[in-house]
Amino acid sequence: MADALKIGIAGLGTVGASLVRILQDRREMLATTCGRAIEITAVTARDRSKDRGVDLSNATWFEDAVSLAANADIDVFIELMGGSGDPAYAAVKTALGRGIHVVTANKALLAAHGIELAAIAENKGALLNYEAAVAGGIPVIKALRESMTGNTISRVYGIMNGTCNYILTKMEKEGLSFEACLKEAQRLGYAEADPAFDIEGNDTAHKLSILTSLAFGTAIAADDIYLEGITNISIDDINAAADLGYRIKLLGVAQRTESGIEQRVHPTMVPYDSVIAQVDGVTNAVAIESDILGELLMVGPGAGGNATASAVLGDVADIAKSRPGAQHVPAFGRPTNALLPYKRAQIQSHEGGYFIRLKVVDRTGVFASIASRMAENGISLESIMQHSKHPKESDEPQTIILVTHATAEHSVRDAIVAIKSEGYLVGEPQVIRIERPKAA
Repeated sequence: MADALKIGIAGLGTVGASLVRILQDRREMLATTCGRAIEITAVTARDRSKDRGVDLSNATWFEDAVSLAANADIDVFIELMGGSGDPAYAAVKTALGRGIHVVTANKALLAAHGIELAAIAENKGALLNYEAAVAGGIPVIKALRESMTGNTISRVYGIMNGTCNYILTKMEKEGLSFEACLKEAQRLGYAEADPAFDIEGNDTAHKLSILTSLAFGTAIAADDIYLEGITNISIDDINAAADLGYRIKLLGVAQRTESGIEQRVHPTMVPYDSVIAQVDGVTNAVAIESDILGELLMVGPGAGGNATASAVLGDVADIAKSRPGAQHVPAFGRPTNALLPYKRAQIQSHEGGYFIRLKVVDRTGVFASIASRMAENGISLESIMQHSKHPKESDEPQTIILVTHATAEHSVRDAIVAIKSEGYLVGEPQVIRIERPKAA
């Protein structure tokens, strides 16, 4: 049997502790399947005295992650600290600079510095593995980087943030407001005390940028994504979607177009009978559409200690099974110098159309005016209906729901501007895209 694979772990929170536990509990099984033992020889964490329920007595403690990466006698550096900057960035860069393999679950780091770090790994003959960075336990990185080699991918999309999916699911099933569901998510530990990174869509955007690079062979462009969060989704939107046969999900979508690559993160209505519509709670789902394989949909736990640790362990096992001199799979599926510059496509005609909710004063001619403004902007309406709890004779504002056929983004926005100028709108309109996934 080959010499043991020596690993160092930076970060011993929920994921790090779970990883240590799995490695220790399944030591013999892993040695058999990997052809060599996997030993934890170095660790670092902010609080050395904390009881994590695992035995770390045989590991050397380092004061910080950079010191571990620079000085520890290890074959693999595992980064589980998070954050796009230091110490994670400096530590990973240091380890790769020594030719040490790196495994990370840090999507923010990869979105900001992934191409640079991948280039260092290539130059030093090291691996940069990051299965756990996107969709937790779902093996989407390996699928795109290795299993689907030869496929031309046209679209990748999915539910990539468990916090948002939990909130939207709870709003629908219990009829609660966004605010109430967010508080419950925070109580259960699904949302941070400051949840903005999740609910504004930034977390999904980081993950989507990584998938885009793998799917289309382009440089990462995390700052070039159309972004909408879920903070403006109301229970009225949830109910209206249900009446129309849809559920609302926060999707990240990347697709190839004639003018470039389109990346967007936003609330989306998906048909109730589609598979992705049935993905509830903190579960994640990623769909890939390609020319050879067709449609592939992967569903599974997107976060949590065991799910993320399982993905990290899979990356470590791949390294343990590799042998000196073997050719490594590039971090983003192809060498960094072969990655294409990212070319942003304009968001053009949207296949599924749009849901538009307008609150208007109740007066004669409003319906006709709305229909006229839509027609003037070349928008074909699938339906237009009044959807209000107030009786027709009430002085309260009335709600009008429109569903469009496929149309251009700018046409919808121009029509909304024209409707606003008429003076009968109350508050801001709600506009939600409709997707009709092929995977059903």
